[in-house]
Amino acid sequence: MAGITEFGAYVPIHRLGPGTEGWTATAERAVANFDEDSITMAVAAVGDCLKGMDRTAIDGLYLASTTVPYEEKQGSTLVAVASDLSDNIFTSDVGHSLRSGTLALTMALDAASSGRVRNCVVVASDSRLGPPGSAFEKTSGDGAAAIVVGSGGELAVLEATVSVSNEIMDVWRPSGDTTVRSWEERFVQQEGYLDSVQKVVEQLAKKTGRTLDSFDRIVLFAPDARRHAEAVKLLGIARPKLQDPLFDRLGNTGAAFALMQLVAALEQASPGESILVINYGDGADALVFRTTAALAERRRDRNRGMRGHLESKLTIPAYSEYLRWRGLLSEDSGVRRPNLSGPSAAALHREQDQVLRFYAVRCHQCGTVMYPPQRICVDCRARDQFDSVRLVGEPAKLFTYSMDYIAGTVDVPLVLTIVDWENGARAVLMMTDRDTERIAVEMPVEVTFRLARSGGGIKNYYWKAAPLRELFVAEPAGV
Repeated sequence: MAGITEFGAYVPIHRLGPGTEGWTATAERAVANFDEDSITMAVAAVGDCLKGMDRTAIDGLYLASTTVPYEEKQGSTLVAVASDLSDNIFTSDVGHSLRSGTLALTMALDAASSGRVRNCVVVASDSRLGPPGSAFEKTSGDGAAAIVVGSGGELAVLEATVSVSNEIMDVWRPSGDTTVRSWEERFVQQEGYLDSVQKVVEQLAKKTGRTLDSFDRIVLFAPDARRHAEAVKLLGIARPKLQDPLFDRLGNTGAAFALMQLVAALEQASPGESILVINYGDGADALVFRTTAALAERRRDRNRGMRGHLESKLTIPAYSEYLRWRGLLSEDSGVRRPNLSGPSAAALHREQDQVLRFYAVRCHQCGTVMYPPQRICVDCRARDQFDSVRLVGEPAKLFTYSMDYIAGTVDVPLVLTIVDWENGARAVLMMTDRDTERIAVEMPVEVTFRLARSGGGIKNYYWKAAPLRELFVAEPAGV
């Protein structure tokens, strides 16, 4: 029987919260940086999930999101390449619904059970945008979760699944729009959310004969804390069984929300627990998992997961800065710069190993590691005698840096760095997710997949340096 064999997550380091000038909500929410989107967060979540694993064993990837960058072009193929997965894998995008996370998970479990795939990654990632100052903006968040499904060494197995559909215009985003729209709140809540979750619980009871009291943990999707409380009351769920929805620390992360909650539940669960996941969007899904004895063997500190990512954060100083990140606030400096042309599709395809997989090369004769890759060794002058070496995840530190206040970046100043890896590689990279007051030579850094620039309808992604997340852990916090 196929089941969940590994899991991970990604939560952006930046927060809108009480410490943000001009932010009127009392709750804190995680927000993607100006150079992050659903693709970059998906790559980060997959990296967290597959840490220490043999990536050649992965033969499938499903990407669930309502905010992929292209209307026509798979996002899953880009995530697979940037995650350094094989070309010989099955990829699929699942979108257009907040339920796409659980839909992709059940599809992957079915594929693994049938033998279509052996080890498949399901990654759900979303960065939805609401009108500035709206209630949606105050309650939504950004993030991603990744789950590996397969047979053998299952940490949790799927015992039952039930779905109901509901054709309703409650929350939607027309093609070409950047922000979501919503109908009247009472209609959305009663005829959409509450009606669907109640029906899926009823269908689950008919199929399995189980009541909600029989589950150890219940993950319940809800648009916000108020609606979550109403659903809990309507369904009669005992509070101790509820997985913390993290509305006060994370926000609703759209298509990724249910899977991020499932990852948090698995991080805390013990063997033999029964976990119910209820997800909503154009209907509802109910998935029942049973954890296995293998969960006790899993190292809790093997990756950051939900817990580690939530513990580290940087508060955005001003709400206006966030609006600039999203292109919703423009401040004309009077400086006119030439328009940048779009990246070359041919060059992007030709240089995938260097740009997307972030491969350096190691000389066969002297062991020198070079980035970008060269044909002639800079040390011993050997020609075309190299092996590829991926730099992502390798220990690195900051050699030196500079700050450019007139470069025209959204996030002033532009920090340019020279990064040294322990294996001898060196690269010039921009720095992101940084506090300029805390940048220092020799500080440990990591590389992270980010948006570089866009033009001609093409989004160009590349790797940037970032201070190690653990440097921004203020105090331990449970999930």
